Parts: sequence; structure tokens; C-alpha cells
Amino acid sequence: MLSASTENPPDCLLWSDALAAKYDGAGPPFGREQWDQLLGHCQAVCDWPAVAFARELIEAYPEAKVILTTRDVDSWYNSVLKTVHWRATEPSLRRLARHDWAASLYQPMLAKFWTSFFRGNFEKHGKAVFHDYYAEVRALVPPERLLEYRVGEGWERLCEFLEVPVPEDEFPNVNDTRGFVERCRSRMRAQWGNVAVRWLAYGTGVAAVGAVVAAALVRRIGWR
Repeated sequence: MLSASTENPPDCLLWSDALAAKYDGAGPPFGREQWDQLLGHCQAVCDWPAVAFARELIEAYPEAKVILTTRDVDSWYNSVLKTVHWRATEPSLRRLARHDWAASLYQPMLAKFWTSFFRGNFEKHGKAVFHDYYAEVRALVPPERLLEYRVGEGWERLCEFLEVPVPEDEFPNVNDTRGFVERCRSRMRAQWGNVAVRWLAYGTGVAAVGAVVAAALVRRIGWR
């Protein structure tokens, strides 16, 4: 999601098309060709909104390995409630989307994903969706292509599954609740700053044009 929200916001348009096709029947469902257009430059995909398309992506890329990160459902729910749920429902993001280009692509897609994937109410259905998602992935992926992995186990099992060398660096510990919220707020401050600069430039331009027009009128009246 970081790619679509910060690096290439137009990707949100394709994600929106995929969500509309799946949940609203608007347009053909995405197949390998469409997923390649959206994700063909990626080595891996994770997080939302990709989780809404577990079946579609597994069927489109039958050779892909799947890592299913596991955690306690209550811990997950409480974390999501304070992070992505907050982000998906905060009024300030909706206000920003009316003025900022990137947010205008990202916010509607996020809202559509959140409402559709969690059946209209995360607080009510979130834990049930969690269990259904894990059951679906386990049913779809052959055991030899599936790794159930708890973040924090370290590199060894993960690297063995992916058939890559174990890095010398320590396993990272990032993206906690506080860090997530602060990154979102920091980005929004920067986006509002860009909006303010555009408004200022527009206002200055209008004032300059007005001054030129006024001067021209004065000269014209003076000529008469």
C-alpha cells in the first residue's frame, strides 16, 4: 500500500477498478493481464488492499510462494483499530482529498476497500473477516508453497522458504502503532503545506492580474 499511497498514487485508480469489479460487478474481474499491469514491476505484494484479492492473486500467480503472517486475533484487532481503521475513517483525510491530488486518488480507494472487505463495519466484523481470510488462504495454497510465519521469529525460516541467504543485519522491528500514526500525520502536514502553497500562488496570481487590469483601466480612463 505504501507504493500506491506515496510512490505512485495513480496505482490507486487501478486498485479502485479492481475493487469495483469484485464488490460491485462494475467491469470484468481482474486476471493475470490486469494484475501484471498493476503489479508486474513488483517482486512481492502485501498489506491492503491486496489482501482483498487473495484468491484472485493466488490463481493469477500459481507459481508464487505465499507467506501467511500469523498473530493473535485480539492483538491484531486492537492494533488495526488504532492504525488503519483510524486512517480509513478520519475526517481530516476526507477533507484533504478535496484539495490534494494524491489524497484524492488514495482516500476513495482506501474507503472502498475498508467498507467492502470488512462487510461495512470493521468493529463488528473485523475478527470474523480475519478468521475467514486465514482459512481461505490455507485452503487455496498447497503446503509446499505456504509458510505460516510469526513476525519476530527471525530470518532463518523465512530465508529458507524463499531460498535466499540469511542477511547479516538484525531482523527489523518497524511499523508499530505510534510510528504508523506519526508517519500518516507527518505526510498529511506536508500535503496540507503543498495545498497552502498552491492557494498562495493562486491568490498571488489573481492579485497580480487584478493589479494589471486595474492599472490598465486607470490608464484608459486617463486617456479619455
